[in-house]
Amino acid sequence: MDRIKGQLGMKRRKSESLGVEGLSPLRARVVAELLALVKQDGLPVGSRLVESDLAERLGVSRTPVAFALGFLEDAGLATHDLNKGYFLAVASKALPTPEGGKAGERLYELVADDRIGGRLPDEITEAELMRRYAVPRTKLLAVLSRIRAEGWIERQMGHGWRFLPLIDTAKAYAESYAFRATIEPAGLLLPDFKADPEELARLRILQTAIRDGGYRAMSAAELFEANIGFHETLASWSGNRFIAEALARVDSLRRLVEYRQARKDRIPRRGQAEEHLAILAAIEKGDMKAAARLLAAHLEGASEEKAKPRR
Repeated sequence: MDRIKGQLGMKRRKSESLGVEGLSPLRARVVAELLALVKQDGLPVGSRLVESDLAERLGVSRTPVAFALGFLEDAGLATHDLNKGYFLAVASKALPTPEGGKAGERLYELVADDRIGGRLPDEITEAELMRRYAVPRTKLLAVLSRIRAEGWIERQMGHGWRFLPLIDTAKAYAESYAFRATIEPAGLLLPDFKADPEELARLRILQTAIRDGGYRAMSAAELFEANIGFHETLASWSGNRFIAEALARVDSLRRLVEYRQARKDRIPRRGQAEEHLAILAAIEKGDMKAAARLLAAHLEGASEEKAKPRR
């Protein structure tokens, strides 16, 4: 019933814009292009939204399309059946226009700070969050969709949400680094490991920019995303899906602690970037044993740095 009410409400507000302030540039773009594509096709209510077809037409992988479809579901614009996939919940002409901006990042940080500070309960409704932060539902949903994709909240029946456990103790943090030190270097030594030249070039450009002072102008979220992007890309090159998935899960659990720490004190981002570049150089040379040694030392150093008491 709540889902139906949400859909009807969206029909009444068909000219309302859809806030995507809390999304990454890629996700915001895919949401916008997906909506434009559906409008262009003039699809009626109930039309099936096939993830693979949309990914091919938009020229992106299925991952951002899957996120975009989940985002539309949260906004009441699509429904999801575990066996059949996603379906359009409103006529295409009634779809809203995506709206961007900086406000979503601030809202995201407020939710993150309140959650890790113990000011938000494990379970909460959209209405309670809207009152707490004085934001409309569309803008709140943009941020909640981002948080859900990051893995620290999940939707419940109706308009309720439940926060998931995090790595928020010194012991859990140390255990996470011990686990990463076991799987990440090993991934570089697997026979199926294969670096993607274009991805490697992009990583080098970003890490060089961070090393050369870019970290000073980057937000805590941007720094963390650049860091996990480096490590998760290397894990994806391993050719072992379980290594890649396990690392992504650990990253989602430590995200909030990392954000808060990066805002309080900027630990040596330049040194981390230099170490990342050294690892990339070894991979490019094909010296995988050296790359694995460098990665293991990098993780050990990062673990020791994070364990230092902060003033």
